[in-house]
Amino acid sequence: MGAPPDRPDADGGRRFALVLEYDGTAYRGSQYQDNGPSIQQMLESAIGQLTGERVRVAFAGRTDTGVHALGQVAAFDSRTRLGPGELMKGLNHFLPPDIAVRAAREVERTFDPRRDARSRVYRYRILNRPARSPLERLRAWHIEKPLDVETMRRAAVLLEGEHDFAAFAGPYDGPTVRTLRRCEVTRKGCVVTVEMEAQAFLPHQVRRSVGPLAEVGLGRTSAEALGVLLSEARPSSAGPAAPAHGLYLVRVDYDGVEIAPGDGWNR
Repeated sequence: MGAPPDRPDADGGRRFALVLEYDGTAYRGSQYQDNGPSIQQMLESAIGQLTGERVRVAFAGRTDTGVHALGQVAAFDSRTRLGPGELMKGLNHFLPPDIAVRAAREVERTFDPRRDARSRVYRYRILNRPARSPLERLRAWHIEKPLDVETMRRAAVLLEGEHDFAAFAGPYDGPTVRTLRRCEVTRKGCVVTVEMEAQAFLPHQVRRSVGPLAEVGLGRTSAEALGVLLSEARPSSAGPAAPAHGLYLVRVDYDGVEIAPGDGWNR
């Protein structure tokens, strides 16, 4: 299960960017792990089967065990003569059914999917109804008691802007100040959605934000309490964290680089 060498055989050639959709249920996250399969392992294996090259793939963002993606961006170098359309079709042939390439583009050799990202959008889905759903059990967090979405919206506004989000992050040694461009709470039928956009997020920031927002919606805590968590900025003090299976990496945007597919992109 270990990662391939730091200097892969396919050093040089062209650089490709991929937009990936995947169901993260069966994987230990996007990056290589020693204790189970990862999205990176599956993608690099598919590239090897298609092109005969050993490559190292870079991702726009790290997703944890059980987290899904509609628009993860990956990039790699290859000497293949295949065009982007052929590459997408070929990789989808070799990838397992729970991972798919939605788009492929040839990009500049200097393109870095993580450092060049202008914004990232995450979406969290809550199934808010009395009965659980067998079909949604690995796609949304089931909360059976009614959520007060209007109160959640008012609390979500407090999270927007530049703050020290240490309280809303998992263990992290680096700077914890981030700018949350938007945090929107909506309801459609029995599904409550929390969507967050920022240039960069701290580890577990979205899940540790959704959990307290749900507590607000259930009347167990107040919007003011979220403000206190922000102002005190005590590491990892916000909770409970929402479960991983309701989280989706929806989209990653770049300046001057058009990677996103057209049809169905914002679904």
